[in-house]
Amino acid sequence: MRIPRPTNPEPAKSDRVIPEPTNPAPEPPESQSPAPSTPPPPPPAELTFGGPHSRNPLGEVGFKALCARLPSVLGQTARMAWRIDRRAVLLLLGCQLLTGVAAAVLLTFTARAMRPLVSDGSVADRLHAMLPALLVVTVAAGTVRIATALASYADGRITPLLTTAADTALVEAVCQVEASAYGEDGFADRQEAAEIGVVRTTYMVRDSQRFLAAAVRMIAAGGVLAALHPLLLPLLFLAVLPAGAGAVLSARVDYDTHYANVGDRNVRGMMRWWSTTPKYGDEVRANGMTGYLLFWYRSLSRRIDRRTLAVAPRLLRIELATSALGGFFLLVTWAALGWLALSGRVELAVAATAVVAVQTTLAALSQLVVNGAAMFHTSLYLADMRSFVDLATARAPKRGPVAVTSPVDEIRLDEVVYRYPGKEKPAVDHLSLTFRRGEIVAIVGENGSGKSTLTRLITGVLLADKGTVTWNGTDLASADPATVWAHTGLVPQIFAQWPLRARENVTLGQPRTTDDLAVWEAVDAVGMRTAIEELPRGLDTLLARELFGGAELSGGQWQRLACSRALYRRPALLILDEPTSQMDPRGEHHIFEEIKKIAAERITLVVTHQLENTRIADRIIVMQRGRIIEQGGYEDLVHAGGLFAELLALSKDR
Repeated sequence: MRIPRPTNPEPAKSDRVIPEPTNPAPEPPESQSPAPSTPPPPPPAELTFGGPHSRNPLGEVGFKALCARLPSVLGQTARMAWRIDRRAVLLLLGCQLLTGVAAAVLLTFTARAMRPLVSDGSVADRLHAMLPALLVVTVAAGTVRIATALASYADGRITPLLTTAADTALVEAVCQVEASAYGEDGFADRQEAAEIGVVRTTYMVRDSQRFLAAAVRMIAAGGVLAALHPLLLPLLFLAVLPAGAGAVLSARVDYDTHYANVGDRNVRGMMRWWSTTPKYGDEVRANGMTGYLLFWYRSLSRRIDRRTLAVAPRLLRIELATSALGGFFLLVTWAALGWLALSGRVELAVAATAVVAVQTTLAALSQLVVNGAAMFHTSLYLADMRSFVDLATARAPKRGPVAVTSPVDEIRLDEVVYRYPGKEKPAVDHLSLTFRRGEIVAIVGENGSGKSTLTRLITGVLLADKGTVTWNGTDLASADPATVWAHTGLVPQIFAQWPLRARENVTLGQPRTTDDLAVWEAVDAVGMRTAIEELPRGLDTLLARELFGGAELSGGQWQRLACSRALYRRPALLILDEPTSQMDPRGEHHIFEEIKKIAAERITLVVTHQLENTRIADRIIVMQRGRIIEQGGYEDLVHAGGLFAELLALSKDR
């Protein structure tokens, strides 16, 4: 991330010329000092799309290779749609084929209708001779309309399901990725680029359907046109080809701009959510942050717009050049048709049909180019989505098939080392520990000492860079993570406030029974029965104040509910990271009493800065810089004169 140096728009003092005021204001008394000027806020940092995956995939791709992507894009879209709704795909293809046949019939019988029109005879005789051909033309035109309507219906069936499938695949890939992947350079930016791919999926079936329809109509009309005179079709291709080249080149320029803006858009999207969500509205308003956040948002938006506007002249040059070249060849086409008619090389009736065929072929060719370019454009974003999903799938846990079973009697760490991506020093450094069932262990230490990292290693959320973490002798690196996490209950320091009903906020969507007895037991264990019963719909109340009919809990109530989730699971390993930081003394006492009551059945780890709460622990582990520097019972550590005693004294001195 490159941070630009703030610039001072004012000239240096030595360069400024200060005119004498005509009516100088009186000087303030010596007791009054001028109000200090407030410095302008610094601009947002320059955010670039970095990391090992930041290379633009089109950076070294030529025009020919770009055009060669279309068949693969079309095939991939067809395969995706086939998996979603085969009947709709067959209907769509049938409609395209029917449209092409009807277009060919329409042009062929238009030519037949033209011959009587320009022949000798009375008007009635000529109209009578034209009637059969006109009836066929009418039926063909109606068939085209019906086929187009049915194709739109098929598109309407496929597109929503395809978009949902793409969106679900992306969410699934992100949810299942190894937790360590979130810290890798470029992962968040790649995800932002993939999100654009999900949005663009909406247009893919529509563009493909229109591309196919245009191709079929062009083949049908082109066949008729070539039969009328072989010179006309190549001239039409030359008239439309520059537009196709311009559309592809413009799409490439647009994608380059998109790639340059990925980092800024990613952060702007996050800041938008944090600035506008009601959960943090009090902090934003009471701290006077609104003005700065708006300045920051506008600054990033202007930077994105600046990059977008910078390519406008280039796009204009592409459009002007290709339009001029296409217009020239179109003029040549019409001139050739006029010359053929005037020189008698084609009959007048054939020339009239050629006019219709040229218009039809030109429209089909234009649609082919426009929708082909749109497909190509969309394919760039879909490629981002697919590459990210492939990346995330590759980073999903693949540790081994070994299953961890209950009861979990022992968890052991042997010389464990873990370093976060981009960090020089390890968060946990050659740490060895053993935890046994029935034991309550408190983990304490200053911020950054490695406490939360230790809990993530114990649960297998993170895998050790060196050393081993074993459950009942099974190395977590070779264990099926689902069987590990089935036995864990975690109350993290930053917990989710899910926009679900109160019941699902306790069960996390994993009910053990069809009734609510177990739910109420977990709610009672954290002292939340009264609060839940006072909600408008009890356990059925949606805990989201932003939604109609929803309700909100206080910070301490949310924390109690988070504890109830872990207790409801009845896990073999219970980890509570600062579980009572937002609770009142009564609630805190209630939680720790419950922890002591159920401790015999599991391994219990409590991470806390409130050292008085460690009295309930059978053993206290004191960490510093990723290592254990003290461990023992509460009374032993209080009188040991080490870091624990120092921190305890500081807490009492506050």
